Amino acid sequence: MFDLSMSVTLLYSIFGTAILIYFPYLVVAYARFQVGMDLAAPRAMFDKLPAYGQRATWAHQNSFETFVIYLAAALLAYLTKIDSDLVMNCAIAYPISRFFYSVFYIANIPLGRSLMFGVGSFCSGALFVLSLMAVK
Repeated sequence: MFDLSMSVTLLYSIFGTAILIYFPYLVVAYARFQVGMDLAAPRAMFDKLPAYGQRATWAHQNSFETFVIYLAAALLAYLTKIDSDLVMNCAIAYPISRFFYSVFYIANIPLGRSLMFGVGSFCSGALFVLSLMAVK
C-alpha cells in the first residue's frame, strides 16, 4: 500500500506522536468550558473538572512524559539506520498505542490503558535495544 522507508516512517511516527500529545487536551478544554473557564487561574480549575476532565489532564501530562523517551529511542533508531521489521512495527504501533492509551484513560478503562502503556513502553525499549545492538 505505502512504500515508506524506515527513516521516513520513524520521522512520521515522531511527528504524529507529537501531535497526539494534544489529543487529550481537547477533552480538557471541553471540560473547562463546561465548568466555566477561569483564565486568571486555569490550574486551580482542576478540582472543579468532571472526572473525565481530570483523567484527560493526566493523560495529557503522561503524553509529554512518555514522548521524551520515545523521541530519544526513535531518533537513535533513525541515526543508526536500522532496517528491521520490528523497528517499522514499533514506529507504527507506538502512536496508535498512545492514542488508545488516552482514549482508555479518559473513558476510565484501566486494563486497556495499562495494556496500551505496556505496548508503548515495549516499543520505546525495543528501539533503544535495537539501536544499541546496531552500534556494538
